[in-house]
Amino acid sequence: DIVVENDLYQVTFSTQGAVVKSWVLKKYKDAEGKPLNVVNTPACEKLGYPLSVTLLNAADPASSAKYNQALYAAKPGETTIHAPAKLEFVYSDGKVQVKKVFTFGTGYEVQTEISAWDGKNNLPVTVQWPGGFGDQSLDYRNREAYGQAAYSASGKIETIAERKVDEPKTIAGPFAFAGLEDRYFASMFLPEKQGAEFASSVSLRLTSHQWTPPDWKEKEPPKYVTAEITSPDPQPFKFRLFISPKDMDVLRAEYAPLEGLVDFGWFSVFAKPLFLAMRYIHEHWVHNYGWAIIILTLLINMAMFPLKVKQIRSAREMQKIAPLMKSIQDRYKQYKMNDPRKQRMNQEMMKLYKDHGVNPLGSCLPMAVQLPFLYGFYRVLELPIELRHAPWIGWVKDLSAPETVHMFGYGVHVLPIIMVVSTFVVQKMTPMPTTDPNQQRMMMLMPLFFGFLFYNLASGLVLYFLVANVVGIAQQVFINKTVVPPVTIPAASSASEAIE
Repeated sequence: DIVVENDLYQVTFSTQGAVVKSWVLKKYKDAEGKPLNVVNTPACEKLGYPLSVTLLNAADPASSAKYNQALYAAKPGETTIHAPAKLEFVYSDGKVQVKKVFTFGTGYEVQTEISAWDGKNNLPVTVQWPGGFGDQSLDYRNREAYGQAAYSASGKIETIAERKVDEPKTIAGPFAFAGLEDRYFASMFLPEKQGAEFASSVSLRLTSHQWTPPDWKEKEPPKYVTAEITSPDPQPFKFRLFISPKDMDVLRAEYAPLEGLVDFGWFSVFAKPLFLAMRYIHEHWVHNYGWAIIILTLLINMAMFPLKVKQIRSAREMQKIAPLMKSIQDRYKQYKMNDPRKQRMNQEMMKLYKDHGVNPLGSCLPMAVQLPFLYGFYRVLELPIELRHAPWIGWVKDLSAPETVHMFGYGVHVLPIIMVVSTFVVQKMTPMPTTDPNQQRMMMLMPLFFGFLFYNLASGLVLYFLVANVVGIAQQVFINKTVVPPVTIPAASSASEAIE
């Protein structure tokens, strides 16, 4: 074994095959608190190790396998090398010479050159990363949920979920980068020169392999995806291998488009500023992401407070005319939705709204304005690596995962339970725009639905909604004391009398 390391990583090569046996990112720990290795070593023992090669157009294609088992001469000969440094592996069987040259710097990037020479010509090569990629300490279902291939084509990042790779998939160049990623880490092949693209002849191929871990208990064995990048040109294949955390600053410093690997989705226009604000609060104010989430939640809810007041006032205006609305609805309830007489009901309802100055959408529009921020915050708390293993207080050790308190021999997620209780309180204090008992009962079931939805989500996200509820309770107390409740207009004997 030959170990190459700098402040960021520790890579272990084997002279048998000149392949990578482990790639440890020093600044990160796995779920068991050990240094994070992004190579699935047990799977690679069966499926092959990263930077294995296949020679194209060789006299005997089947002989390519031996070049991943042969003993290579290494230069320099030390077993521990500190970067910046260059490491060279060479093997020859008298017919073909295979050479792998790696140049390490102070960052995450590794300049790579792989060549095969048959005495007359260079042979095209395929470079492989077998056995999947990412945090191997997570359970398989967790890894499967986020594992995917990613590549940049025409300035846009495309992804393919590893679980969908049933048949081999080939992506033809040109592309700016390509490789594998999980929730927080990425392994990308990049062109030799900064800002360039791989030639159109270069391709990325994804294949799925099954291997059953020793402790596997389920019926179906898990799948592991191999990423292969091929250069069919008869010349040494030069590229950069970039294995790093999906830290936006790190990705941007290496190559600006890589920042898109942190995908905030459709509402990135909201999510990205929220993330930058949260990070600013963490770096300059509190140095704890839990408290940063709380402070940012307070700021957002205070900014949204005027909209909430408008929503409450609109709901109370709807309550004011609710008996009149019910009276009209009762008069037409025997008619089907496609009956023309239903149109008359809608006309009477609209006239009722107009005469009393009520906007039927007034209680919905403020909520609609808040939805992009809610979804944006969901993406902010799900994706950034900054929240990975970030503690808040006490039992909340990792804001990117559900928190657990062990009671009576069971693990219980406490924050979602508190969130459900607070949601019930908010629901009870908030005036409903409807007086229909059935609809009110349905509304009161919403907290239980949210509890079911949030129970296994990241504690950081639950914390955000819990704090929002607490702020909402305080705001509702203020509103109840300052906004005068409306006087309900009793229903008249006829719709015309009610409108008059």
